[in-house]
Amino acid sequence: MTDDPAQLRRTLAAAIPVEDSAWRDALEAVPRELFLDDTVFRPSGTQWEPVHRHTTGDDEWLRLVYQDTTWVTQIDGTAAADAPGPLAGRPTSSSTLPSLIVRMLDLARIREDDKVLEIGTGTGYSTAILCHRVGDKNVYSIEYDPHLAAAAADHIHAAGYSPTLITGDGLAGHQDAADYDAIVATCAVRHIPPAWLYQVRDGGTITTTISGWMLASGLIRLTVHDDGTATGHFAGDQIGYMLARPHERPPRPTYYQHPGNTRPARLDPGLLDDWTGQFLAQLAAPSAELMTTGDGVILVDVATGSQAWTEPAGNGWQVHQHGPLHLWDAVEDALTIWQAAGAPPQSEFGMTVGADGTQRVWLGEPDGPAWCLPV
Repeated sequence: MTDDPAQLRRTLAAAIPVEDSAWRDALEAVPRELFLDDTVFRPSGTQWEPVHRHTTGDDEWLRLVYQDTTWVTQIDGTAAADAPGPLAGRPTSSSTLPSLIVRMLDLARIREDDKVLEIGTGTGYSTAILCHRVGDKNVYSIEYDPHLAAAAADHIHAAGYSPTLITGDGLAGHQDAADYDAIVATCAVRHIPPAWLYQVRDGGTITTTISGWMLASGLIRLTVHDDGTATGHFAGDQIGYMLARPHERPPRPTYYQHPGNTRPARLDPGLLDDWTGQFLAQLAAPSAELMTTGDGVILVDVATGSQAWTEPAGNGWQVHQHGPLHLWDAVEDALTIWQAAGAPPQSEFGMTVGADGTQRVWLGEPDGPAWCLPV
């Protein structure tokens, strides 16, 4: 007997905790299978393997579709359906796991009849969920990739929804329909684009993930104030989205270690394995990439070529630093402040966007220790 998609949707929705039960209703109503076409990627070692509906069979395909997981649909611009076989590369589009979609919408406190701008249409699944909650006329969704945008439009219309869909740079928002009650981004950003602030009504919200070139993330809801500033606290969720393409890391030459100044490390580089520890390292060295080895960590600054790497030394660690930026010094200073405060979780951090355009992530209170985002 073929699995019943409606029952699979009900089972999925029942397993996802939400504060606003309307999001559970939306999960039960929107058929996710319409948004995945017939092929997705799944990880296979260091590559991404295409999985086809015609090889798995309809029942197994529906069970995959209704797992609470993210299904990658594009690798470096190649759609899963077009892949000749397993591919190496970075995901550039996906169908986000349903629990994360409704978690962000729940966190944004979106209510019936709110006007919402979604940054990143993707497959269109989250757009359809929004439409079910607030109505088609209140949903505006913008997608950077024209091929994804066209496919998403087909998916959304097949599901019976008709929001306003825009193809363009989501970081510029969509001024034509401003002001919005809420902006929700299904991609991560290194800083809040000024256009988003201008397009949200006073008292409206921006819900997004702050990320960077170390791929650390923090989920936050900001409230926009009438003086052009915005403030908010990070949630404790350990989630991440792909960076918006204009905020992606630039190409970096092959890494070669260079001789540098050596000193004992004050902290164990294993602190960067902690979700909040890595986020702090990224705040302290925002233009650096992070690599890990069996012997420690490597930081490489994309802008200046500066390097830092750690290695065991006796019962502790030592660090080598090369170039104009002392990357490990900055990271250690941030981690030391965090540890002195008791190593609190990310929910103890907040963010302020100033009227002068500065964007600061702070610990504890707005006047506490702070790090500026690369605006």
